[in-house]
Amino acid sequence: MNRQAQSAVMFLLGAALLHAGLTDLYLRYVKAGLRPLVLAAGVVLIATALATAWYEWRNKGPGEEHAHREPRVSWLLVLPLFALILVAPPALGSYSAMRTGTALQQSYGYMKLPASGPLRLGLADYAGRAVYEHGRGLAGRQITITGFVALDHSGTPYLVRMALNCCAADAQPVKIGLTGQVPPVLKPDGWLQVTGTYTAKRTKDTVNGRPIPYLEITEAKPVPTPHDPYDETWNN
Repeated sequence: MNRQAQSAVMFLLGAALLHAGLTDLYLRYVKAGLRPLVLAAGVVLIATALATAWYEWRNKGPGEEHAHREPRVSWLLVLPLFALILVAPPALGSYSAMRTGTALQQSYGYMKLPASGPLRLGLADYAGRAVYEHGRGLAGRQITITGFVALDHSGTPYLVRMALNCCAADAQPVKIGLTGQVPPVLKPDGWLQVTGTYTAKRTKDTVNGRPIPYLEITEAKPVPTPHDPYDETWNN
C-alpha cells in the first residue's frame, strides 16, 4: 500500500481504538485499568496518520499521483477494523471455563471483613478466603456472590468468573461449587446472583487438580450480564 493508503488504515485503526475506549467495548479485550492506554494509542495513531498524509501531500511531485498503484485487494485490510467497531465479541464463558483449570491463588492479604451482617463478596475473594483462610470470618454469615453458570460433563453446577491479569487472552476461571437449594434448571453462561453461607465442602478441579470451594446457597436469581464481565480483583 502507498503512504496515503497506509495513513488511511492507521487513521481507521486509531478511530477504532478511540471508539472502543470511549465506550465499554474495550472491556471485551483488556482490563478496565488499561482504558487510558487504549485512548492514548488511538490518539497517537490518528495524529501519526494525519501527519503522514500531510507530509506525503506536501512532498508529492507532479505526475506522482498515478505512479505505483497498488492492488485494490489491499483495502481488505480495513475489514477487521470495521468488525472491531461494529461487532463486539462476547466475553469468555462456560466453554472456556470448564476446559481450563481453576486459577485460584492465595492473596498476599485479605481486607478485614465487617464484624457482623451480610456480606457481598467477589467470587475470587470468597473462593480465596474459603480455601486459604478456611472460611475465617465467613461462617454463619449471609454471603452474596455474582457469576455465570458453568456445568461439568456430569451436570454439576459451578459459579464462575473469568479473572484477568492484563487482557482477555490471558483470562482464567475461578470457580466455586454450588450446593444447597440449587435451582433445578440452570443455563450455562447465564448470570446468577446467589445468596448462601460458607461450607467447608471442597472438591478438586478435574483439569488441574486445584481446590474448588463450595457455597451452600439459599437463594439464586438471574441477573443481567455485568458492566464488566471479568474479575480483576484476584491479582490486586
